[in-house]
Amino acid sequence: MTTAVADLRSLREHPFDLLREIERRSRLALTGNPGDEAGADEWVGIGLRLGNERFVMARDDVREVLMMPTSLTRVPGARAWIRGLANVRGHLLPIVDLRAYFGGGEASPDRTARVLVANDSEYAVGLIVDEVYGFRRFLQRERVSDFPQPAIRAERCLDAAFRRGLEVWPVLSLEKLVQSREFQRAAED
Repeated sequence: MTTAVADLRSLREHPFDLLREIERRSRLALTGNPGDEAGADEWVGIGLRLGNERFVMARDDVREVLMMPTSLTRVPGARAWIRGLANVRGHLLPIVDLRAYFGGGEASPDRTARVLVANDSEYAVGLIVDEVYGFRRFLQRERVSDFPQPAIRAERCLDAAFRRGLEVWPVLSLEKLVQSREFQRAAED
């Protein structure tokens, strides 16, 4: 019995870890990389869509993904991209239309829209996106700093991008977003 098979058998009692290891090995095989070299080299994010464009946000920047709240309470005097406040399990959460914030029009009201709850200790905020694709895993060597700018004005909140084949996934930085002066000035002038 090979050590690779033995390693998988040792994960038999931990199905989530077993699936993660099978996925990691599948990705390595798909990219043509031999052996176990990728583990610590991997970057994991959440793929999302704003309008017709794809982005990725670091997994650690997102606490949870929610369905669109059925009820939002408008905040008088707030900018148009602030959709309102939602009651999420007894806590008020400001909901921001991320596409509208970037000047790309309002998020689509269809059933694919989701709210990404920011994992930030200082700013509790939910970000409406048009669609969530789930986890996206990239190798650090797929990270590029030279990539085409998106059509929506998100460049001030981009860190870099990941390029895999013909696909380019710009990285939206939660830190850059919540620290920006414009984002913090949610009230109309």
